[in-house]
Amino acid sequence: MTLESLRLVRSILLRSAALCYAFLILSALIWIPLSETWTGLTSSWYHIPPERVNTIVIDFLSVAKFYAIFVLFVPGLAIHWTIKKEESKK
Repeated sequence: MTLESLRLVRSILLRSAALCYAFLILSALIWIPLSETWTGLTSSWYHIPPERVNTIVIDFLSVAKFYAIFVLFVPGLAIHWTIKKEESKK
């Protein structure tokens, strides 16, 4: 792979991680004040017990955070360090 293709992959991964975190923060900020309303709607639409809905939301946010960190951010950071090392060799 050339340095240009590594830069492109790095940019995609890091920007995707940033967008994922922005989505997570927005989702949490929307869920917290409206949790009673959303719990009622979700319970009636999907026939989930109301006490289980909050657990599902927290599980989703946790898994999405894990994805953002370990699938997007860490490889992007590793590629960034690889690019810096290759540039310092020149």
